[in-house]
Amino acid sequence: MSRRAVLAAGATAGIAAGTVGALASGTTAAAQPVADARGSAAEWFAAPARPVRPKFRWWWPDGLVNPDEIAREVDQIADAGFGGAEIAAVHHSVKDKSVLDTERHGWGSRPWRDGVEAALRRAARRGLTLDLTLGPSWPVAVPGLTPDDEAAAKELVHGRAVLSGGATYRGPVPPPVHEPAAGVTRQRLLAVQAARVDPAHSTRKETGLDLSSVRDLTSTVDQDGTLTWTPPEAGEWALISYWARGCGQQPESGPHSAPAAYVVDHLAPAGTAAVTGFWERELLTPVLRSLLKAAGGAFFEDSVELETDGLTWTAALPDAFEKHTGRPLLPYLPALILSDGNQVFAFEAQLTRQIRHDFWETFSDLFNRHHVRALRDWSHSLGMTLRAQPYGLQTDAIASAAILDHPEGESLGFKNLDDFRCLAGGRDMAGRTVLSCEAGAYNGSAYSTTWDRFLRTMGGAYAAGVNQTVVHGFSYAAAPGAHWPGFAAFSPYNGGPGYGESWGPRQPTWHHVTDLAAYLGRVHGVLQSGTARADVAVFRQTGYAATGIGASWFTATGVPLGWTHQFLSGPLLDLPSATVSAGRLAPDGPAYKALFVEGDFFYGSTPTLAVADARHLLRLAEAGLPIVLLGAFDQALTPGIPDDGETDRLRGLLARLLGLPHVVRVTDKTAVGDALAGLGVAPDVRHATASTLLNAHRVTRDADYYYLCNGKHAETVKPPVAAIDHEVTLRHTRRTRNGETVPYLLDPWTGTVTRIARYAEDGGDVTVRVALQPGQAMIVALGRPGLFGDHNGARPHAIATDAPEVRFSGGKLTLRSETGGTYTTRLSSGRTVTTAIPSVPAPITPGQWRLDVEDRYPGSSATRTERVHRTLSLDALLPWSRIPELADSAGIGRYRTTIELPSGWTASHGARLELGQVSDTARVTVNGVGAPPVDRLHPVVDVGPLLRRGRNVIEVEVATPLVNRLRVARPSVFGAVARQDHGLVGPVRLIPYGQAAVR
Repeated sequence: MSRRAVLAAGATAGIAAGTVGALASGTTAAAQPVADARGSAAEWFAAPARPVRPKFRWWWPDGLVNPDEIAREVDQIADAGFGGAEIAAVHHSVKDKSVLDTERHGWGSRPWRDGVEAALRRAARRGLTLDLTLGPSWPVAVPGLTPDDEAAAKELVHGRAVLSGGATYRGPVPPPVHEPAAGVTRQRLLAVQAARVDPAHSTRKETGLDLSSVRDLTSTVDQDGTLTWTPPEAGEWALISYWARGCGQQPESGPHSAPAAYVVDHLAPAGTAAVTGFWERELLTPVLRSLLKAAGGAFFEDSVELETDGLTWTAALPDAFEKHTGRPLLPYLPALILSDGNQVFAFEAQLTRQIRHDFWETFSDLFNRHHVRALRDWSHSLGMTLRAQPYGLQTDAIASAAILDHPEGESLGFKNLDDFRCLAGGRDMAGRTVLSCEAGAYNGSAYSTTWDRFLRTMGGAYAAGVNQTVVHGFSYAAAPGAHWPGFAAFSPYNGGPGYGESWGPRQPTWHHVTDLAAYLGRVHGVLQSGTARADVAVFRQTGYAATGIGASWFTATGVPLGWTHQFLSGPLLDLPSATVSAGRLAPDGPAYKALFVEGDFFYGSTPTLAVADARHLLRLAEAGLPIVLLGAFDQALTPGIPDDGETDRLRGLLARLLGLPHVVRVTDKTAVGDALAGLGVAPDVRHATASTLLNAHRVTRDADYYYLCNGKHAETVKPPVAAIDHEVTLRHTRRTRNGETVPYLLDPWTGTVTRIARYAEDGGDVTVRVALQPGQAMIVALGRPGLFGDHNGARPHAIATDAPEVRFSGGKLTLRSETGGTYTTRLSSGRTVTTAIPSVPAPITPGQWRLDVEDRYPGSSATRTERVHRTLSLDALLPWSRIPELADSAGIGRYRTTIELPSGWTASHGARLELGQVSDTARVTVNGVGAPPVDRLHPVVDVGPLLRRGRNVIEVEVATPLVNRLRVARPSVFGAVARQDHGLVGPVRLIPYGQAAVR
């Protein structure tokens, strides 16, 4: 299903106070690490560099932009702590495209180039990198190309007539069942065939044909285009014509240029040459080339959504198919032709599957060779890289991901985490670093997207291999006809709120966005460090992505037990990395411990293998790689049409493979786990029972990094994720000189690194307690003592304690509890000690609040916002939607309350502030001093160091989305959206604790 179809369907239905200024100025300063985490490693984590920080998809109304405004927006992105942006021409919200004046301000025009140059100049000054889409909107298109040109995208459409044996057909060759698109003036008759209808091969949508009856009638067509033919035998016959022509597709929501742009042929060198030639001739001035070297990042291609009424085509396909398979393509065309996305004809079922596999494998090779690889190489010639979403066609996206510098997935179009794992396999086998994600697009959620929803979405994606976020998105300030709060690329959409978000200063939550940017940057920094590790490689005979199809046992059973997996396709086994050492596949990369092979999900789960792939598997197994096969692989078939003797050769190879001692075949997916255990294969992350804990593992020279997230496989999975609290065992693969492993907790919200104080170590395995709320994440590093500059590495740690919490504080092992008492702790030194914690005051629930609201209204123009200030006294916390004065409000609220702490409050006391329900973003100050940033998915803040005995003033600043105001400001678009519950709802509680050093 294309993104256009998805969207159309949907449319109808903190940084501490001292840090904020540093990030806003674009410097690399960040929150001061705690005393026991000083050192270069800790500083690297605390202040993530620009290249690993999140980016924005920056939407322009083509070239209708002002260079001064462009420079301001670069500053806004930099001041917010982001690392860059992707300039994209997108304006779905503009119904009357004439107001954009594409004649003078289209994509690629002089004003567009002026805007790009202004953006790059300011980006270079601010240390940002900017990416550029290869064409206007998507798919890739070139202005001035016509649908009839050799370089334009092609389709193969069919005509059809039915006749009975003995009857004679006289007349014109059956015309195409679909009229040509606008602008298509030529079509070429490729072939005419006849075939006998065989009902035994028919399906619900396909007419069955007898392959042996196929006749090529092309040479019998007269010069005037007429045909005379009589079937040679009785029965019903189909007369089929095939017409090649341009498909006439233009980029989404055009026009974007004058002359208009048409989509290029993605399978032929001519299509790529049209793209690169246009850039070389029309866009890449000496100035722009120089600026790209200074601040350019990547060229970008969105998902490949080629749309045609027939079969996507290129003139070279028949020759390429014959070269690839040794057979002519034309006799098989009936089983390949499409009409409105549906197959039309079929032969015998197994033969049809094999024909289609061979065709799409040929198709995929053309796409990856002439489009993906060619564009990547051209990008490199300009000092740029290529980032792309290599899916949307029936191509091997796993192989594409290995070619690209930066493969990219998306949170909107991907069904679940296995779609990301497909791209991660290609990335890691090719030795690349980044897997990007177009993140945060939600149908119907414009101006109501919350950052907690964004973080829940991305939490699981990071565990599946993503390590760069391109936030969807940041809209240019204004466009003709735009309404407050400014131009939004995708809203309104079909009259409704649209999708995606237009982040930026127009949003109240932008006031806190540096906290989010720093959090994402720290996660990216860790997940781009070293190399990725995964437990198992899952072999895919067909390397499609964006399908939602997972792996038997692993997706449903293995992942909840700690296993990680990635998908590989045949071309990856040809890479230099596809070697085995010490039982690991790609030992210098993902270091898979085993390979899992099952039937091809895309072809009825048939156990198939190409002979070349079987040879690779045998080679890897003979080198010591454990392999588990699920299904009847002793009777495997080739995925394509076999040559004479090919099936026997395949089964001979598999017999040798199955005879090896570390190769196991099982017939039931429930036996996969036991098969792995029997082979001595275990995951790097283990826990006793199934859990919603997801993990990603990175290995550097000095440490193992584990990203742990309490997430789910897909947005639609039910029931919702619940909080977890259990022990987790992590494997340390980088042994230290003295054999001691120390676990560290890296807090991505605060940037602090602390040694974990309670854990058990057993032969390099470290067991720690993991407690996470739904969507919440944590990062654990295993390394040598003192790795992060701490001074606690030689101190004993706790192995067990009956205290609720143990930590290193001020260089000492310290217990914490919300109740006073005596607690027993067993230390790693072998000692067992008791520690007394003095009495602790009871929790405090503030009863009175003063709320100062900065309420936002439309101003005198689309980009001006009026701010109305209101002050309320509250006896109870309620969402703004239930406070009459604020029912339709949106903006920033500052909640202030006062609490009294008893005279017995001492330095041995502290407290956590629980915010309860809060939406959307929040910051806390106590007695005028900023507290650490609030974890948006677990809004509990340690404010102990900021409290004092007696009177304390607590302020919670909350920023909301704009949707409640837009409901009444623009009811024609947003009026159907229900009021949303924003603000501080609570319950808010101050939970005191006592603490004492373990002696």
